Amino acid sequence: MLLLVPSSIPLSATQEKVRTMSNQSKPSVVFAHGLWADGSCFSKLIPTLQAEGHEVMASQHGLDSLATDVTAVRACFGRVPGPIVLVGHSYGGTLITHAGTDPRVGALVYIAALAPDGDETSQGHQSKFPRTDVFGHIDVKDGRIWLKPSGLACFCGDLPEAEQKFVYATQGAPVPDLFDQKVEGTAWKTKPSWYIVATKDRTVHPDLQRAAAKRMKATTVETDSSHVPMLSQPKLVLDVIRKAASAVQKS
Repeated sequence: MLLLVPSSIPLSATQEKVRTMSNQSKPSVVFAHGLWADGSCFSKLIPTLQAEGHEVMASQHGLDSLATDVTAVRACFGRVPGPIVLVGHSYGGTLITHAGTDPRVGALVYIAALAPDGDETSQGHQSKFPRTDVFGHIDVKDGRIWLKPSGLACFCGDLPEAEQKFVYATQGAPVPDLFDQKVEGTAWKTKPSWYIVATKDRTVHPDLQRAAAKRMKATTVETDSSHVPMLSQPKLVLDVIRKAASAVQKS
């Protein structure tokens, strides 16, 4: 059913803000989540960035196919004005590596993330480093890889218990071969990049993170966080995103 709103009805303050957001001068921010997460993992960042004048979208991924997840990220580019700061967490780093070749993307921000080169898969990238603790706490069932409750300490152990339970309840479970799939494009070879290394990460090995940051010549910040610094240390993550946005705005 089509709902028609009479033009005589005045806009509310919220509606007026939405209508004028396309006139904003700051770069937009698009987020890409990883495994055992969804877009709500950026909930401590989005309201602040919006209040500061950025348009923001958080892509939602089915975790069925690398190609369709990359397409989901790119679809968000059409909902916000450029230039875009593209932010990826964990497997979301693989997504922004491929989706970020789009000309609307001005900068990349990796949060404890994978960043495979053009000849690598996510699994190949990860296999070059020691196996992390979290993989001892997974359950493969119904064609998906689930994080067990016992794995929360490895994934987000520095969050309060209630927040850990929320992360568990909103997890996105991937198909088993997701990390073996491949898509072309390596955005960090041509786009300025920032990288947040989580030194207490037990999901993506910190040595992988450091090597990825070094390879892409990223501006790097290390922090004593679990795998989810956007939830445990949002102020630090916001500061890095602001710096990336400032660099894009000046370029």
